[in-house]
Amino acid sequence: MQLTTIAPADYVRDVLPHSSSLWAQGRTFEQYADDFAAVAASGYGRRRFRTTGLRIEGALVASCKRYERELRCGVSTLRATGIGAVFTPAELRGRGYATALLGAMLDAERAAGTDVVYLFSDIHPVFYERLGFIAVPSRTFSLRADTLPVRRLEVESTSDDWSGVRRCFESLDARRPFALKRTPLVWEWLRIAAQSRAHEGQRIELSVRRGRGVIAYVFGRRVPRVDAFVVDEFAYTSDEGFDAVLPLLRSAAGDLRKVTGWLPPGLARAVLPRGAVRRRTSAIAMVALLSPGAHTAWSNTAPGILAGDADIYWATDHI
Repeated sequence: MQLTTIAPADYVRDVLPHSSSLWAQGRTFEQYADDFAAVAASGYGRRRFRTTGLRIEGALVASCKRYERELRCGVSTLRATGIGAVFTPAELRGRGYATALLGAMLDAERAAGTDVVYLFSDIHPVFYERLGFIAVPSRTFSLRADTLPVRRLEVESTSDDWSGVRRCFESLDARRPFALKRTPLVWEWLRIAAQSRAHEGQRIELSVRRGRGVIAYVFGRRVPRVDAFVVDEFAYTSDEGFDAVLPLLRSAAGDLRKVTGWLPPGLARAVLPRGAVRRRTSAIAMVALLSPGAHTAWSNTAPGILAGDADIYWATDHI
């Protein structure tokens, strides 16, 4: 067995035709391949992203995507690797190739000095728990849009001011004890990922400004098929921004009945009224601790994370 890097063009040719039925999510194959190519060709893609495969006698038997991030856990900053799109061709399943791929990757990451590996499981998490992953809270919320307050706001599109959005996000995010850090390269990747989700509904990006700064914003999608505005993320910078988020969500929902999405992290969770919350059955967040530093940082923060009423990741962190 050999763990190898798959060139983007080879991944499009050898993997995407088989995995598109699982993850294209309404896109044509051409759109699915173009979205992958956009990430691979971006600054983030060239420096922090790669596709990896397991080969036996030259034949590709399993593959996945690898994302480099940094994770702030308490006062520590940890090297993190995200794993996504773990895939084995249908005719090769049941032979342990995905397990071998992930085991080899964890060994390689540990040897390279990675502290934490994370992923979002769309299958039963026991498969990953056997490899040493820990499940963390992964929930969704749902609110009736007509229960949210209506306020007259001067609402703007954020499309042309991602630097303002970034400053707003960082103002809130810096106060969280546990978060994936967002460098300029990560923000570039997130914007590409947001564009690739356009097929899932009408993309909505709204903000409220005071002077030259964004004090609150909301990202998400209007999805008439489920009669809902699906929240990707939101943030605020002040008490006034805090008070603006719910009216922004109401405005973003328009005439749709629900506002729903992943349950947000702590300080953002405090904005939402106590609506219906339930566990997710897919995109279950999991982490594997590889270094002594990661184990120490996790032991200091895990009790609050596991017992808290908020999740640790935004939907925009999904890989």
